[in-house]
Amino acid sequence: MPDTSHTRGQNAPLSIGIDFGTSNTVVAFAYADGRAEALTFDHNGQTLQGFVTALCFWDERKGGSLTTRVEGGPWAIDQFLDGSAALRFIQSFKTFAASATFQETRILREPYRFEDLLATFLRTLVKHADGRLDLTASNIVIGRPVTFAGRRPDDALAMQRYRTAFERLGAKDPAYVYEPVGAAFFYARQLKRDSTVLVADFGGGTSDFSVMRFEQVAGQLRAEPLGHAGIGIAGDAFDYCIVDRIVAPRLGKGGHFRSFDKELSIPNHYYANLARWHQLALMKTNGDLNGLQDLLKSAVEPDKLRKFIEIIEFDMGFSLYSAVSRTKIALSSEEEARFSFKGGDIAIEGKLRRESFERWIAPGVAKIAATLDEALNRAHVEGTAIDRVFLTGGTSFVPAIRRLFVERFGEERLVSTDQFESIAYGLALIGQDVQKERWAVTGSAA
Repeated sequence: MPDTSHTRGQNAPLSIGIDFGTSNTVVAFAYADGRAEALTFDHNGQTLQGFVTALCFWDERKGGSLTTRVEGGPWAIDQFLDGSAALRFIQSFKTFAASATFQETRILREPYRFEDLLATFLRTLVKHADGRLDLTASNIVIGRPVTFAGRRPDDALAMQRYRTAFERLGAKDPAYVYEPVGAAFFYARQLKRDSTVLVADFGGGTSDFSVMRFEQVAGQLRAEPLGHAGIGIAGDAFDYCIVDRIVAPRLGKGGHFRSFDKELSIPNHYYANLARWHQLALMKTNGDLNGLQDLLKSAVEPDKLRKFIEIIEFDMGFSLYSAVSRTKIALSSEEEARFSFKGGDIAIEGKLRRESFERWIAPGVAKIAATLDEALNRAHVEGTAIDRVFLTGGTSFVPAIRRLFVERFGEERLVSTDQFESIAYGLALIGQDVQKERWAVTGSAA
């Protein structure tokens, strides 16, 4: 079991593991004595073990010209919430890694491709590491999803973009390893006997599964990957179910506006932006806010639409999604939870029963279950042959997800953790394996 203390070792680490996540990024170091520790960040007096996967760009005037500044992690959120200058906030951009349709986005006059965003993010991460993170080190292991998010993810394109970005930071031929494999290595240190292990890693954008065989050979832990599968459905999709059913109708979704002598439906595309809270800020510049203000003049229920406009204008998306997250967490332990969001003159209150939430997310849970079956089939392993199931990630605590695994494998075989450093720890430990190349991903997951 890795030492999860966060004191820095006396010697340089043998390997570095990087878990670049949809919501948070975690870096871990592994040392010669078998310890693994997470890179920590001091943010406003608080020690953080994760670096929020976010960027904020803003203009700063120096002399007579504008200079673009950028921050990452929690400092990006600080800048966004301050909102004292024209800015562009970007979060969860990992979801575009495998998208061929995403070519570039324009940020304050400059075009940015995915690899530009990732390289910029990594620079902010290195900056706030205060000299403790050297990406030119020769032994770096980087996590990647089994299946990238998106409707038609291009695995090869995503890996090309990853490599380009990390090369710009001087990374020397890093190894890329499936994220659940990293989690498996973290967990395997607890095993007392040879075991076949299923790892289920639930992130913000993807749910990934790996089947691994662990054995003790001559006092050394040996592991063999048997099969992998993944799907671009996870916690963010479940959050949106709450937004779509509770919040959006109170902001005018499903409402109407008058056009001459007809009543027409307010276009749903405005509410698609509620899928990600940071997308609301983009509505100020892409014409959507102007469109809503025009609709307000003829809306049948103008008060609802006015609330939506106010949330956009005053950048309330972060607070809104914090309320959503609190509600989802409460439903993990309670049969009923209260949703409560307040901002300015807006108050959205409502009760949500777990049975309703589970009904909304049922299609996603069914797809996750099918992906689990796919992992077992690729491993040529029956469910009865799985000795342990290691669940990691916040979504693993959603009762409907937990029930899926209890019904398949039984409560006694399940092990859970909310320690979101587990993947990074495992990746760093893999870097110490003399045969680490056998864990590296060279092609697609299929």
